[in-house]
Amino acid sequence: MEQTEKYVIDLREMQADTAVYRFVLDDAFFAYVDGPEVSRGQVDAELKVQRLKGIYKLGFKFSGAVKVVCDRCLDEMDLPIDTTGSLTVKLGAGDGTVGDDDIVLVDEEDGTIDVAWPMYEFIALSIPIQHVHPEGQCNALMSEKLNELSRHFGDEADGNGGTGRAIDPRWEKLKDINNN
Repeated sequence: MEQTEKYVIDLREMQADTAVYRFVLDDAFFAYVDGPEVSRGQVDAELKVQRLKGIYKLGFKFSGAVKVVCDRCLDEMDLPIDTTGSLTVKLGAGDGTVGDDDIVLVDEEDGTIDVAWPMYEFIALSIPIQHVHPEGQCNALMSEKLNELSRHFGDEADGNGGTGRAIDPRWEKLKDINNN
């Protein structure tokens, strides 16, 4: 089965009012989606689709790990993923979202929805803004260099109000203006 067809759900062909789909979202999935936040990982996804009077409720559950870059040492790290998400879909004329309720409108003639991008978005939104290795697990060489630079700039900042930044000597004269 082609990568593009794996994540397409045919809502019109549902035999029962509830259907469950399982996906393994691996490196091939993240390459297919080609999103900016995550490019590798291994996440198990479960999708439960419920048909309720012309509206479909899609409930997602994700567990696994994705690879992200550590903000501190720039090495790749595993970030655990354990999240859920939901989507409401309605069959109608055209594609897009409807009203304030964020209902996704799917063309009634087609009756299918590709859930690849919504799954990627739920995973990406569960990633914290800051991602760093646990204490002591960062790249040792990078940590050493960061400590060295912190000490260096910390020494220069002693006379500058503890800002941690060196003041350009051309601005030193301007400090006297406040004293007059």
